[in-house]
Amino acid sequence: MAGEPQAECLFCKIVAGEVPATVVRETETTVAFRDINPQAPTHVLVIPKVHYPDAASLAAAEPQVMADILCESGRVAADEKVDGTGYRVVFNTGAGAGQTVFHAHLHVLGGRGLNWPPG
Repeated sequence: MAGEPQAECLFCKIVAGEVPATVVRETETTVAFRDINPQAPTHVLVIPKVHYPDAASLAAAEPQVMADILCESGRVAADEKVDGTGYRVVFNTGAGAGQTVFHAHLHVLGGRGLNWPPG
C-alpha cells in the first residue's frame, strides 16, 4: 500500500534503522543522508519517511511531505555551506531518468561546478 513501508525497499530500511546511513538531518517526515556513491563533494539524499515509488506519486498523495523534502534540501545546502555558491536539487523519476531506488528522494549536489545541461 502506498505510504506504507516496503519490506524490500532500501530507503524504508534506512528510515527504520535496519540499514546504516550517514544521516545529516532528520525531521518528523524526512531523513537526509550522504549518498554512498557521491557525484559531487556534497551529495546528500533527502527522503520522506513514508514510501512512495517516485516524486510524482508522493506529490500527488502527500503534497505537504513533498514540500517538507524541498524545504529540507535548502537546510541541507545551508548546513553543507553550498547555499552561497550554488547547488542543484534533482529528482530522478523512473528508470529511464536514472532512478535506481524506487522510494521518492531528491539529491542535493554542490561543492563543484555543475554544468547545464546535466549528463
